[in-house]
Amino acid sequence: MSRLEAKKPALFISEPLTRNVVSQSLSLLSGILKSSYGPAGRLKQLHNGVGGCVCTTSQSSALLGHLSTSQPVLRVLAASVRNHVSRFSDCGLFTAILCCGFIENFRSLNVAPFTIIKISKHLLSLCMDHLKSEACGCRVSVDFSSVETLVCLVRSILTSKPACMLNKTEVDHLTTLVLKAFLFTVPCHVEANAVLGKCVIVPVKGRRVLDSTVLPGLLIETPEFQLGKPLAVKRTGSNTIKTALFSVSMSGDGFNSEEGAIAVHHGVSLEVSELNQLLNVGKQLVEDEVGLVMCQKVMHPSLKQYLKENGVIAVDRIGLSPMEPLGLMTGSQPIACVHLLSPGCYGSLKDLCVESFASKHFLHLIPEDTVICSLILCNRSETAWDELKRVCETAEHVLQLTMKEPLALLGGGCTETHLASYIRHKSSSLPASTFKDLDCSQTQYQLVADGFCRSLESVARSLSHDDGEILTDMVYGHCWFVPSGSPCVSKWSDLVSKCGCGMKDNTEELSWRFLQGQSGAPVLQGCPKEPSVKVADLLTLDCFAAKCSGLQVALETANLILDLSYIIEDQN
Repeated sequence: MSRLEAKKPALFISEPLTRNVVSQSLSLLSGILKSSYGPAGRLKQLHNGVGGCVCTTSQSSALLGHLSTSQPVLRVLAASVRNHVSRFSDCGLFTAILCCGFIENFRSLNVAPFTIIKISKHLLSLCMDHLKSEACGCRVSVDFSSVETLVCLVRSILTSKPACMLNKTEVDHLTTLVLKAFLFTVPCHVEANAVLGKCVIVPVKGRRVLDSTVLPGLLIETPEFQLGKPLAVKRTGSNTIKTALFSVSMSGDGFNSEEGAIAVHHGVSLEVSELNQLLNVGKQLVEDEVGLVMCQKVMHPSLKQYLKENGVIAVDRIGLSPMEPLGLMTGSQPIACVHLLSPGCYGSLKDLCVESFASKHFLHLIPEDTVICSLILCNRSETAWDELKRVCETAEHVLQLTMKEPLALLGGGCTETHLASYIRHKSSSLPASTFKDLDCSQTQYQLVADGFCRSLESVARSLSHDDGEILTDMVYGHCWFVPSGSPCVSKWSDLVSKCGCGMKDNTEELSWRFLQGQSGAPVLQGCPKEPSVKVADLLTLDCFAAKCSGLQVALETANLILDLSYIIEDQN
């Protein structure tokens, strides 16, 4: 059959970064991301234009997930950032803003892209070596025997998203709950292959944030169980509750006509036969002293009644998501076939009770060893709750990452300005052999290094949204924010009380410079000093693993985009 329309040739776009439409789109995306950054970031409302749910957020995962673009360059950038967030949950906006800054600062240089890429990779290695060294002035060791650093880390995450609508009391309350929930998931007995447990978030919308709480074990919503009525549950000789977990349907309609034909003798009812099979399973469960039967799907009412009459609690329609934590908590093996029950498939619980939150009733499964817990998360509105849920999940993941690598980085823009100060100092004293190895001139290296530093500083500048002055000190390389509308004074120390991360205050005699991203910023006479760290004084911290990965992803993505010579687009 002939084509109704002639096939169109592919569209070739050469040097895409030189096109105005790409530059404008990149600048627009950068502006959206920068205005969303930090505790004072401006919220964005996202919707699909034809009705439906409206998302109010300042989180990178939501922003990049809802924004659609026809520009391949922006799609590459968004995909890289989303991949980073899927692995680390944190520092998505940092990564995206820094990547945009690298592209903007590098493409304006009169240096070949291949040379820029080589030099920027060398600068990245200097940053990573510095961040991993003991002498790094923006790195903090995390001591898990004390909660002070962990509290700072969690509080920094909770306060970074204004759409959660939290006040100080609520932040403190949730910080305690998130830490408590995380500690529940840490096994009490350390083994060679120890695995962290899981925190399951239970939604309760329309209630005060201060009503949120954490309970060991799992909560399963069960409207049929009423508060105040005692649970008559069968126990074993060791006073534990034996559990069975079914992943297969127990509704009695297991036959599927799509799987083929089945021969049934005259006078035999298929439905009755299947029900008898289910009741035989129920008898075996009773004989095996099972006290709690849970089914992912539907359970036949007659089977539920039979189990109830024999002191066995039956819960069905629990869904897919609780299956993994249920298996981990009870030790039950999900049973996928009702025709064969082995003794090894059963698990156990310490106790059962009914809990009530708002208008919901839950069956509270209490384990013997707590590695699974439930965070009952409350917020006043659905939008604020959705944002808070993402933030709490991020905080839990960051704590897990920090347990693997017990380090944190200074927040509030101080790590970015410190790294920029370090790179400016380091790049001014490199031996001639470095430029020879990179096949570049010292001038080219300094140009790229300056663009690299201005990109880092642009992330710190993005934290300010009120047109106030931004400073960096010439000793530690920290970031300082001057309140908007401050009067002109001879000493900046009269206007700034603490740096962005909260470590340094104005009691020390420091000299400052404006952080305006200009070229040729003054170089520190020496390497930025390592301040004496007192954890109690730290107000803002960032995840070490997430920020290091974000720095690498930002530069690698920017280099990939800078190296694009052609975009080939299918027009059919």
